[in-house]
Amino acid sequence: MQTVQDTIWEVVYAILPITILVLILQYTLIWLPFESVLQFLIGVVFVSIGLVLFLIGVHIGLLPVGEMIGSALPKTGKVWMVIIFSFVLGFAVTVAEPDVHVLSGYVDQVSGGAIGKWTLIFPVAIGLGIFVALSMARIILKISIKWILIAGYIIVFALALSPWIPEEFIPISFDAGGVTTGPMAVPFILAFGVGVASVLRSDDKSADGLGLVALASIGPLIAVLLLGMFYG
Repeated sequence: MQTVQDTIWEVVYAILPITILVLILQYTLIWLPFESVLQFLIGVVFVSIGLVLFLIGVHIGLLPVGEMIGSALPKTGKVWMVIIFSFVLGFAVTVAEPDVHVLSGYVDQVSGGAIGKWTLIFPVAIGLGIFVALSMARIILKISIKWILIAGYIIVFALALSPWIPEEFIPISFDAGGVTTGPMAVPFILAFGVGVASVLRSDDKSADGLGLVALASIGPLIAVLLLGMFYG
């Protein structure tokens, strides 16, 4: 019960400031029709209820299950199973990520259908899946996170500066890297990484289990830029 109360207050503290700001702008500068303001307030109520239910689900479902799966896989002693499941997990949570669908919908709309919704979602999901698997390999092989981050962003900026990448794909790629760190992917991937690290390197769980999202977000950047090369 305490968890539910804490979650409700957490959502209230997150939603209330933006609600107050919009209402202040409404009655000082914007003066939108009353119907629009009413729609906004109804939306705030629905978003608040949805966030409360979602966060409760994260705490009682996603986080414990993700960490248990991450702890169980290394105990099989099969490294290939950990790597493959990491890719499948990264791919699945990206396809399910609401923020990715929002971005792909806008890209489809702005491009007039030239870049279809699923044309963007699948490369983003594959890119994130590959880098989640790479992150697990990093934990297993005990590679410092900084070297993969440096190498990853060297590839990103080399592709972004390449003359073969259409300019419009550069902002899309960085947006893709951002939206994959959404409410669906982050809890499960973090919990999974902490679970794996707790088994493989229990002495340094925080250093290995965290940073996983930072690494994973590089994958969609590279994937979208490569997609741009194909379109170019």
